[in-house]
Amino acid sequence: MPESVSNQKTLYVVVCAAGPASEVGTLVGLAQEQGWAVQVMATPTAVGFIDVDALEKQTGRPVRSQHRVPGDARSPKADAIIVAPATFNTINKLANGIADNYALDVVNEAIGLGIPIVVLPFVNSAYASRTPFQENTKRLQEENVKVLIGQGMFIPHEARSGSRKLSEFPWRMTLKHIKNP
Repeated sequence: MPESVSNQKTLYVVVCAAGPASEVGTLVGLAQEQGWAVQVMATPTAVGFIDVDALEKQTGRPVRSQHRVPGDARSPKADAIIVAPATFNTINKLANGIADNYALDVVNEAIGLGIPIVVLPFVNSAYASRTPFQENTKRLQEENVKVLIGQGMFIPHEARSGSRKLSEFPWRMTLKHIKNP
């Protein structure tokens, strides 16, 4: 469990329901090595992809997937957010301001607040070739959201080949695009 430091910067790691999600602890560990306190948030479907208990032990914080009820403690304020792996669905919803789950609500508000956000997709080439996806990726970038897709970043894999690409998911790349604490 990480040391609690009151002046430590907080990184929200928002995980979506995509193949690499089960390994999000890799990103958490890399961020902690760089001095971040990490708060994991998951889309409702992603909860079934991750080891909630292990992540809570690793971060010392509850994994959040739903809005808190009145009286529950708030998550610490985010200094930066990484959405990884980001799905086709999440990217499209986020670009269109849809906040139909807790994770999307948090990230949508953070865009409006100007909090640094990096999105690392895990999509196949069929999804990535869709005009709405391409336009929505550009829309996010126009709002200063770094979407790491394309040459030198995440390259979409062929349809139905994602399971062969899981070990190549570039978790470390996300941290290169977020200012260290």
